[in-house]
Amino acid sequence: MVQQRGFPADDRPAGRITRGKTAPNRLRRADLFLAAYDPTLINRDDDSLVVDLGYGAEPTTTLEMASRLRRLNPDLPVLGVEMDPVRVELALPFADDLTSFREGGFDLPLAAGETVRLVRAFNVLRQYDEAEALPALERLAEQVVPGGLLMDGTSDPTGRVWTASMLRCREASGPRLEALVLGTNFRDDFDPEAFQTRLPKSFIHRCVPGDPVHGFVEDWKAAARDTRSSETWGPRAWFTAAAGALTARGYDIVRPDVWPRRGW
Repeated sequence: MVQQRGFPADDRPAGRITRGKTAPNRLRRADLFLAAYDPTLINRDDDSLVVDLGYGAEPTTTLEMASRLRRLNPDLPVLGVEMDPVRVELALPFADDLTSFREGGFDLPLAAGETVRLVRAFNVLRQYDEAEALPALERLAEQVVPGGLLMDGTSDPTGRVWTASMLRCREASGPRLEALVLGTNFRDDFDPEAFQTRLPKSFIHRCVPGDPVHGFVEDWKAAARDTRSSETWGPRAWFTAAAGALTARGYDIVRPDVWPRRGW
């Protein structure tokens, strides 16, 4: 057993067991986004880990993420973390020299000397109360190296619509929100309301009049209405046109000529 740093070995992991349901390729688009968003972090020439927190009943998402990110860095170490010891036991046959599975929660089960460059927590915090989400994110960020990333995301059951907050971890203070990602695989018609119901935990409760998150969602709906003629060429064209309209409204859309066409 690997003892969690700073916690007695008999302490229960911090958090609760998630529902655990997932599907193959559910997080494919999120993996591709990660590789495009910060390839320098993925390519760091050290042994710092990428952590898939709460991978579920089967290790599918961890193995898929490892495969995709290793296209950039073939030597990337990946750790899948689950609170349910039965799920960990079932995943162990898939472990290898670069891929491991351990029982743990928000207090990551790290061995002495291990560091973390990236934590991906998808469909984890959605199952917690709003008041529990921020402390959980802060605890995770404390365990990531300065300059590393924390990705808190939510998706629908098949990954057709997903969202994520990208938090940059800093040494002297808490994590800093760097971006809100709104992703799709274009299998369904474009509708901003589909994303609104899948916002990350730290955003979804802020969709109330007067809050900037609510203002953004309403502006995105207006941008979609203004560009509806683009629907003729399919959801990709409409999604991209709406992103352009948001840019015109003053929003800082990252690489608006490229990334919206890729689905984020």
